[in-house]
Amino acid sequence: MSLDPLAKRLLTMMAAAGPRARGRPSVEARRQSLAKLMQYARTDAPEVTVRDGMMPGRASELPYRLYTPANADQRAPGFVFFHGGGMVAGGIATHDRIAAALAHATGCRLVSVDYRLAPEHKFPAAVDDAIAATEWVAREAESLGIDADRLVVGGDSAGATLAAIVCQEAAQTAGLAIAAQCLICPVLDFEETSPSREAFAEGHLIDRVTIEADLSDYLPDGIDTADPRVSPLRATRLTGLPTAIIHTAEYDPMRDEGNAYARKLLAAGVAVEHVCHDGMVHNFHAMGAILPQAQLVLSQIGEQVRRAVAR
Repeated sequence: MSLDPLAKRLLTMMAAAGPRARGRPSVEARRQSLAKLMQYARTDAPEVTVRDGMMPGRASELPYRLYTPANADQRAPGFVFFHGGGMVAGGIATHDRIAAALAHATGCRLVSVDYRLAPEHKFPAAVDDAIAATEWVAREAESLGIDADRLVVGGDSAGATLAAIVCQEAAQTAGLAIAAQCLICPVLDFEETSPSREAFAEGHLIDRVTIEADLSDYLPDGIDTADPRVSPLRATRLTGLPTAIIHTAEYDPMRDEGNAYARKLLAAGVAVEHVCHDGMVHNFHAMGAILPQAQLVLSQIGEQVRRAVAR
């Protein structure tokens, strides 16, 4: 299918806003760019209540925001959410509207985690924080109003990277049960390029230069990009992973790795619900002010998560 006309309009608007500076973007420019982009999320916030707090991390306390949808059960399903931003940008504030929308759509009490960012905190800081946060939510489920037996771990873009890693790590350890993983436009492979990374390297919301700069800021020298904690697609032990809900976009550079992960999970006997959205670009789910498809995909994810935690 051709690029969706509204998605094309969004890309044209972004290009008209001003040419991107030549060369590698600075970390501050990357953070400002993501913050501006996330303003295209819908502003009609669903009925949720929020509570901010701090949780223990591996190295320091981590801020979190708990979203409770209207009419939530006393012990509702839980959703540990990790924001996107290439491991260098984003946070609770940038993804506030998306987190609220996911809580509303899924009926989960959603915990949005402010994990440590690079380059101030390089790999494996974000991974360590994601694992610690998920363990804490499971341990403190009762006080959070969460049913620990119905726990979902998910995220978008680089946040989906963390969610996939958490699920892989949890499958190798006893005591942490995850009912489902929700991966939205996931980044899953830095070891090899793919046709979609080549085809959409420029002019499709996120470009090759930005992706390479993020990875350079995130990884210390000498780290193997085939390490599954960097590239979850490279994991060889996938049996026993939780049900996977995966959404990819046709015009996303990371499309092929998300699609490949869905196939690998299916081959390993994991239950998978996978949709590749025609005509859409990376991060389309967060563009509800412009793209009607964003609201549709969030509703679809809500239905899929509700089914997964009801099993």
